[in-house]
Amino acid sequence: MKILVNEGISASGMQALENKGFEVINTKVAQEQLENYINDYTIDAIAVGNTTQIRQELIDACPSIKLIACAGTEMDNIDIDYAIDNGVHVVNSEDASASSIAELVFAHLFTMVRFLHQSNREMPLEGDMRFNALKKQYSQGTELRGKTLGVIGFDTVGQEVAKTALALGMEVIATDVEIDNATITIPFFDGQSVDFFIETETVDNLLSKSDFITLHLPPQDGYVIETSLFDKMKDGVGIINTSHGSVLNEVDLVKAIERGKVKYAGLDVFESQPRPEIQLLMNPEISMTPHIGASTIEAQNRTGVELANKIIELLSE
Repeated sequence: MKILVNEGISASGMQALENKGFEVINTKVAQEQLENYINDYTIDAIAVGNTTQIRQELIDACPSIKLIACAGTEMDNIDIDYAIDNGVHVVNSEDASASSIAELVFAHLFTMVRFLHQSNREMPLEGDMRFNALKKQYSQGTELRGKTLGVIGFDTVGQEVAKTALALGMEVIATDVEIDNATITIPFFDGQSVDFFIETETVDNLLSKSDFITLHLPPQDGYVIETSLFDKMKDGVGIINTSHGSVLNEVDLVKAIERGKVKYAGLDVFESQPRPEIQLLMNPEISMTPHIGASTIEAQNRTGVELANKIIELLSE
């Protein structure tokens, strides 16, 4: 059984596959060469990230493919339904990156409330000449402890965010169209743990009470957050999007920042990535990262092992 690891499976994951007798081909094949490569080497399974396109045409042209594995939760690059309808397994990693995404949410939160995204731009340019002025400019930061965090989308990632927020002393309000409640367990280094029971609430209740709002939603046909919902938020709210660019109207976000409704914004995903709009890139009020929520060494290792185990389960002879 041959598996092409185009991307997405760590060394430990590949070792797990090899231990079960799979032939692992670890090479990056360009999109335009993928069809020929799969057919020339009679590839049975392929592992990809979110850039390699696995569309209907490729599936039709490569009958040897029995499984497509995707690193991460987003699979916009794969024609999932068509693959499944044609007998091809499609698997992805669901939980492996949760803690990495949650930590990035708080990296943005800590950055924003202490204006690090702004001071890190200005200190190299003016720190030697305007040190005291910059000190005064950035001396009005706030603390997260005691504030209320609204979590829109309370799946594995949303619950991991809630865990970190509770450990920091924040109140958590969550909403989800499918999840009614969840028990959040906060583990400590010495083996002790504390459980918190959270019942999800209405979106309107979350919007009106939250000091900060974080989005953890799958791709949407229409915006979830736009002007009508910004208007229901507290003045001076902070908003973080690490889920998908389609859920947040970026034009409305910029307008909300300009009129003071939104004081803090952090974006890891963008509507038009990999070319985010210039009005976002040049906006000093927004903390930005280039879609790195799941990109930690630990998460990539967990993702690789999780995918390997699913491949072994489905394709072991």
